Amino acid sequence: MRTYKILVPDAHLRDLAIESAISGDQFEYLIYDETDPSAIPEQHWRECDGILVWHRMRIAPQTVALLDNCKLIVRVGVGFDNVDVDACRKAGIAVSNVPNYGTTEVADHAIAMLLYLTRGLGTYEKRLKADPVTGFVAEGAPVVRRLRGLTFGAIGLGRIGTAVARRAAAFDMKIAYYDPYLPEGHELGIGFERKQTLEELLAASDIVSLHVPLSAETRTMINDDLLAQLRDNSILINIARGGLVDIDALYRALQSGKLAAAGLDVLPVEPPSPAPALLEAWRNEEDWLAGRFIVSPHAAFYSEAGYVDMRTFSAEIMLDFLLRNKIRNNVNPGWEQHSH
Repeated sequence: MRTYKILVPDAHLRDLAIESAISGDQFEYLIYDETDPSAIPEQHWRECDGILVWHRMRIAPQTVALLDNCKLIVRVGVGFDNVDVDACRKAGIAVSNVPNYGTTEVADHAIAMLLYLTRGLGTYEKRLKADPVTGFVAEGAPVVRRLRGLTFGAIGLGRIGTAVARRAAAFDMKIAYYDPYLPEGHELGIGFERKQTLEELLAASDIVSLHVPLSAETRTMINDDLLAQLRDNSILINIARGGLVDIDALYRALQSGKLAAAGLDVLPVEPPSPAPALLEAWRNEEDWLAGRFIVSPHAAFYSEAGYVDMRTFSAEIMLDFLLRNKIRNNVNPGWEQHSH
């Protein structure tokens, strides 16, 4: 029986017990924890049959050029902007992602951020820590408001966008969305109000939540011009991709008071080094930002169960392709038209 070599260039954990339990002795894993392709022996790039890549290693055209034997790259996660899918397509290498894990965790995280802001939890905690007596007051938290009756606007209504919108609806919020890629009549099946333009959605929404992939089209889509179109005193939540938001424009919108609050699970550069001005203001607990901003370390996807699902499904996708010639969750259609 043939043993396939699977390169894992940026494994968070060197222990691939979950993956090995799926593949048995049919896969030999070449495991690294790197972010620079040159830190991995060129031989391993050239000889691998497949790649399981997390989100820290970029598979650029110059790396694709080394993949003499690779047949499939599986992005261990949903977003695949760190893999040059066009270069892979031209090289005849299939690329797949793992969209069927962590949806509930990410949706829960988005709502948790919204509740943290709109229920003043950060403000109340800070006050009580400073002085349990004088800080024992409800009034004056900067973003606290009633959610019932507000309009929750989702940009993108795929798996996660739908899951978040359903949770928002359970808090008696009105749901609107903008997604030009969904078929006509989708709104009738889902029961939410569909907006025909992004501008129309922004004008109608008290809370705006991002649920789109990062691409050339969507990079820094949340910029000064778009933020100016938001309702005054609105809230922005981003648990999708950090590159969707111009973080300096977000800083300006919060500092000017145009935006009431923001929650970010993702950042343009991860980890944030050097830290952008918004994070520095947050870390320094500057008064103007207090209670109006929350950030987490690209952790919305995470739970122990979700982590197991992500790694299990990744190995299964690789196994199905190499052993059964079955492609799942392909994100670069047309790869098979090119020789490899």
